[in-house]
Amino acid sequence: MSENKTQPTEASVAKFLDGISDSKKQEDTQTIVEIMERVSGYPAKMWGESLIGFGQYTYTYKSGRTGEWSLVGVSPRARNISIYIMPGFDNYQDLMQQLGKFKVGRSCLYINKLQDVDVQVLETLIERSVNDMKTKYKIA
Repeated sequence: MSENKTQPTEASVAKFLDGISDSKKQEDTQTIVEIMERVSGYPAKMWGESLIGFGQYTYTYKSGRTGEWSLVGVSPRARNISIYIMPGFDNYQDLMQQLGKFKVGRSCLYINKLQDVDVQVLETLIERSVNDMKTKYKIA
């Protein structure tokens, strides 16, 4: 059975954040990390080289293959900041309509800068997704 390429590491979150060259992106990512720590109740942990995750859950595919992933996470990318909302967005349309300027993938919310979104709505979105994940999965 193959493992996910992105695994939790012992790398320093603070050092990673300090290494973000764009000062505004660094500040925005730090703010999101603080929100995620507070809302999830889990400390920030590096997953791979560029994802900061919080908590951990085990999922199982229909094939029986299992994997581990963070409960919620954030990753500053070259073009944007990726926010991992693991349940996806179908159950959060009320919040999505209030959030502001963003794009979405299956479980990723892409923002250019924190100023583009309503931070309180973002915090509520993160909190609801974390609670939904805690209900659905056994969280480590």
